Amino acid sequence: MQRVERRVVVTGIGLVTPLGIGTQQTWEAAIAGKSGVGPITRFDAKDLPCRIAGEVKGFEPANFMDKKEARRNDLFIQLGLAATQLALHDAALPTDKPLGDRCGVIVGSGMGGLATLEDTHLTAVNKGHRRVNPFFIPSIIVNLVGGQISIRYGAAGVNYAPVSACATGNHAIGESMRHIQHGDADMVITGGAEATITLLGISGFTAARALSERNDAPEKASRPFDKDRDGFVAGEGAGILVVEELEHARKRDARIYCELTGYSATADAFHITQPSGTGAERAMRLVLEDAGLRPEQVQYINAHGTSTPVGDIAETKAMKAVFGDWAKKGLMVSSTKSMTGHLLGAAGGVEGAFTALALYHGIIPPTINLDNPDPQCDLDYVPNHAREVRIESALSNSFGFGGTNAVIAFRRMRD
Repeated sequence: MQRVERRVVVTGIGLVTPLGIGTQQTWEAAIAGKSGVGPITRFDAKDLPCRIAGEVKGFEPANFMDKKEARRNDLFIQLGLAATQLALHDAALPTDKPLGDRCGVIVGSGMGGLATLEDTHLTAVNKGHRRVNPFFIPSIIVNLVGGQISIRYGAAGVNYAPVSACATGNHAIGESMRHIQHGDADMVITGGAEATITLLGISGFTAARALSERNDAPEKASRPFDKDRDGFVAGEGAGILVVEELEHARKRDARIYCELTGYSATADAFHITQPSGTGAERAMRLVLEDAGLRPEQVQYINAHGTSTPVGDIAETKAMKAVFGDWAKKGLMVSSTKSMTGHLLGAAGGVEGAFTALALYHGIIPPTINLDNPDPQCDLDYVPNHAREVRIESALSNSFGFGGTNAVIAFRRMRD
């Protein structure tokens, strides 16, 4: 029997980002064009070429969990739990009873519990194996952010964790959409969480020559599509969405931000760190097909836009190839990484939330620090100031190391 695909909507958003703790604080900072990037305080970075990052400021685990739970979980899990609590509250869902077996959890991370891994390795080397915490493994493995969410809220449906570098969050959202469309779930908690601002993490990305070294002006360091960009800025945080089948949401009179209408996933099959652009192009073409959209029906793209010299040009070329004349005539593009830095596995969750909020509020967040546009990046990137404009359809792009690509299509809720 042929399945009838069900409609999927976003009903809850939870954000913990370098711009703030909570969706309202983060969104207000984003549309104000504020930067969340500053000097690294998480560890002593004075000897590193890159000494800046987008840290979450003022995060207190005790506001979201007891001390014992906090001690047992790496920061990436803590951030994911916090963002989930915020998302469920935003969705007006009860948290005092199990969400049940029709509610799933698909939340990923690019690198998992890196800080705990570093600290525990030192403990084992310097103090012996008997001093290793028995919660070490559950604290570092990627699927335990979703596992802890499931346990806490009694979400007994589908539960797994995509791990696809910087495309993780989008893969999580897209797979959640598919599970609901196909009738496997009525609701899924989805997105990503990441916390890799550690000595090893920053050292590794620095060794790969991926990070900006604009240490004297951290708030200006993340500058996607700008001629003077010199690499991305590492960020941390979590972006969680509650996505539901439309009638399920309507029955409980939920507030609906927007509808999810398309998902695509491709590979460059080219290089571990350098994008070819062809995979991104195919992903955007496929998501338009999946969503039933013509190119000129898309008004906004939340770009991957990492602020790397090669990546921004490749993405721009891919958008021009897919959208043709419309790319310059009517398409608005912005990179919110200019404000948050690059949240790696959490990027898709946060940027999916920004895209949903842009549709709901009729405001496009800006690309800040776009002061000297790269001639090869010649689209409308909504430079430096948010733009009030009602849009109907939008895409969110995420492209990761290894050449993995995922794109989500969103539509303003109309009926």
